[in-house]
Amino acid sequence: MKRRVAITGMGAVTSYGTGLAPLLGAIFSGKSGVTRIETFDVSEYPVRIGAQINGFTPADFMNPKDARRYDLYIPVSVASAKMAVEHSGLTIADDNRDRIGVYFGSGIGGIRTILSQSKVLLERGPGRVSPLFIPNSISNSGSAVIAMELNVTGSNFCIVSACSTSNHTIGEGFRAVRDGYLDVCIAGGAETAINPLGLSGFCVMKAISPSWNDEPHRASRPFDAKRDGFVMGEGGGALVLEAYDHAVARGAKIYGELVGYGSTCDAYHITAPAPGGVGAAKAMELALVDAGLEPTDIGYINAHGTSTELNDKNETEGIKRVFGDYAYKLKISSTKSMHAHLLGAAGVVEGIVTMAALDRQVVPPTINYENPDPDCDLDYTPNEPVQHEFDYAVNNSFGFGGHNAVLVFKRGEHELA
Repeated sequence: MKRRVAITGMGAVTSYGTGLAPLLGAIFSGKSGVTRIETFDVSEYPVRIGAQINGFTPADFMNPKDARRYDLYIPVSVASAKMAVEHSGLTIADDNRDRIGVYFGSGIGGIRTILSQSKVLLERGPGRVSPLFIPNSISNSGSAVIAMELNVTGSNFCIVSACSTSNHTIGEGFRAVRDGYLDVCIAGGAETAINPLGLSGFCVMKAISPSWNDEPHRASRPFDAKRDGFVMGEGGGALVLEAYDHAVARGAKIYGELVGYGSTCDAYHITAPAPGGVGAAKAMELALVDAGLEPTDIGYINAHGTSTELNDKNETEGIKRVFGDYAYKLKISSTKSMHAHLLGAAGVVEGIVTMAALDRQVVPPTINYENPDPDCDLDYTPNEPVQHEFDYAVNNSFGFGGHNAVLVFKRGEHELA
């Protein structure tokens, strides 16, 4: 028998600060977290902006010595998970630790370590490369260190599917709890790729916006006709997914439920989405079927909405394929317009925002929407939040390689503080 899956805890680290309050306060007031990059010299780069982590102190969440040894994405992973567990009120003990899993990912992993240790190799030779190079660079270390810090011994693994990574970790964690393999799963992702190597890579791909270096807050403009690329973001997030009966039995607050998950692959191109959004549409259809819902049950879509020409057009077409005429009645927004694109952490941070939207009955805006695009003609909630009554919402994530992961959330029983 399939079990209901409650969401009992959330945690996040973003450019707005550490915790839920800075993130949600900014998003529902339409505030951009994009600024000029200050952590390294960007004067020779065509793009000099991003949404970098602010106000995060790794030593607040783990042993300071360990925090210094790890690539930054690992402490961000740990912090997100620890905040989510604390928010949930879950007590981890000998009698339940093997029923608690961690499904946590990173699209790129320890790219800061890869850059720094490559420099060591070239300048000082192979004998001077750090023995921590491999564990710091591989993407699964985030999930492993979370387990060590929390001492949880249930199923633990990392999913890497580019920008759909954390929607996949949440979806697979949902299945594990729903089907009885776990009672609790800590699921999410983290990404800290704004460094000289990461920025260079996306610049030469011409994937990120070069036009707004003097006005960073205007750069991410999903669905706007003058969009010209996404904006890199950093951060992480975690959800505590818990069997509903298990949560009720311990008196937990239930902030929402995860009720559906769909996953597909375009099998089309390494970076471009399939024409017409066919793979994305299929993932949305599967998520609705999994949830046992009709398209008209959905009140809001937190779109992948990257602010790239191809994604926004094809995602719009995919939504129309699934929702038909009802697509024009749906409230849609891309919160990447504010917190930017967190790559492998995008899905979980947007999932947290979606849960808050359900709780507040407010749709967050797509800021910087100024120039309508005939190919993107749905209601993207331009520039201002909108009061809206709805019980179910969809969260879309699509990644390089054609990976598509879609989640369906249900409104919860307790207010999200």
